[in-house]
Amino acid sequence: MYFQAEVLTRKHFVKNKKNHRWPKIMGVTCVCQVPVTEGKSVQQTVDVLHKKLEQLGAVKQGSFCVDCETYHATGNVTGQPTKLLYVMHNSETPLSCHALFEGGPCLTADGNFDVLMLKLKSHFQNAKAHKVECRGSRYRYCDFLIKVGTVTMSSSGRGISVEVEYCPCVVPGDCWNLMKEFMQTFLGSSVPEWPTVFTSKPEGLYAPADSVDTMNQYLELFNKLRKQPVPGSNVR
Repeated sequence: MYFQAEVLTRKHFVKNKKNHRWPKIMGVTCVCQVPVTEGKSVQQTVDVLHKKLEQLGAVKQGSFCVDCETYHATGNVTGQPTKLLYVMHNSETPLSCHALFEGGPCLTADGNFDVLMLKLKSHFQNAKAHKVECRGSRYRYCDFLIKVGTVTMSSSGRGISVEVEYCPCVVPGDCWNLMKEFMQTFLGSSVPEWPTVFTSKPEGLYAPADSVDTMNQYLELFNKLRKQPVPGSNVR
């Protein structure tokens, strides 16, 4: 299979080129939700995923964090729905943040944007109770970067996220089958379908420069988890 051939080729290269370092390339990335295993808690399910990755040969490389704060636009015309602004941070891009308007454009700015939001509090009100965080471990396996995270809201675990990045490629159509085959090795039947963010790209290219596509996927996941009940509440 192509995936197996790719892994064998890469292992051979690493074995014979010990001093070579692969450059950091932000490639096609898929973010998905992993259901909590029946009879287990969120953390227990995360531990199972970690074990599967390590058995596969993945190497742990630190941790990561993605967070999202929700702001309500004030002063809307009576009768019109309140517009939402989501301000997101990603530990992979620590000097930047993203402001995503509900159903609108996305702004990429430096870290001082948070200070600007404080000065705009007469126009945008922070809904602190809606803050969502995703924290977890990063793993490297050949050309794949995997992040398994626990999504929390109001200090309670709401679900599990898995982010898989195939670093050498920025064209989703060229590598999606390979990514699915790899994800099946540790996600099984929980492998996601073609992400909607890929479909919206008329040129067929992923947006690696500012990770906007990745943040949009996290936002979609966070909004989905907000509407779901807290998992594992009956697990002791």
